[in-house]
Formats: sequence, C-alpha cells, structure tokens
Amino acid sequence: MIWFHKSVQVNDIQPLGKNTIGELIGLEFTEIGPDFLKGRMPVDHRTHQPYGLLHGGASCVLAETLGSVASALVIDQSKFICVGLEINANHIRGVREGFVTGTATPIHIGASTHVWDIRIQDERDKLVCISRLTVAILPKK
Repeated sequence: MIWFHKSVQVNDIQPLGKNTIGELIGLEFTEIGPDFLKGRMPVDHRTHQPYGLLHGGASCVLAETLGSVASALVIDQSKFICVGLEINANHIRGVREGFVTGTATPIHIGASTHVWDIRIQDERDKLVCISRLTVAILPKK
C-alpha cells in the first residue's frame, strides 16, 4: 500500500472536492485501492465542448485532480504539500453522454516528484484519454 494513512477510505477524501472546479463539474472520488485512486465525472453540459463532445480540458481536470489527490494521500501533509508541475493528455475517443472514469496509478513516487498515469474510460470501458501528471513535492512553510 502506498498511502501515508493506511486506513484511508474514499469517504475520507470526498471533502477535498468541496468548493473546487471538481465540485462544479460533478467530479466524485469512487474507489481507493492499494496503489490506485479512481474518480468519475459526468459528460454533460458542464463538461462538453461546442460540438457536444467531452471537452479535453475537462478530461485534464479529472486527470489532474486524481493525480494530485493521490499524491496528497502519499505524503505526510503535516510536512509537505504537492502541486502539479506538468500534465499531458492524449484524447483517444470522443464521448457525448454518460460518465467517464479515471484511474490514477503511480509511475514514480520520489522524495521531490511523483509521476502518475491516469487512464480515462467511458461506460463501455473504452479508452477515452491517457494522461501523465508530474507533481512537485515541496516542504510546507
């Protein structure tokens, strides 16, 4: 298990989305495993681009949220903070409705950086987006 607090449950992290862009677009955390964090968001008027497809920026919001929260769960938050450093995303397939689910898994967990792989799938388990997020781990001031 990679989490700092071994007993962390998905209900423990739901408040992290309060008053954020995640709450605005309906993002919710759905599962914490030994080395992954999952969340989902609706594909609707809040997350569409003008052609009625899932907006690539919304996919990036889901990916960055999952990776950043996962990093926060790995570190000792009394001593460190984590901030996004770089994100990239390849948009594989369009989605018009329903939900998409992202799964963040670690590629690298170091003392000063974390790198996360985030795969976003539609309700048919088809790959929609693949993203990589690099997070900087900084001492708390």
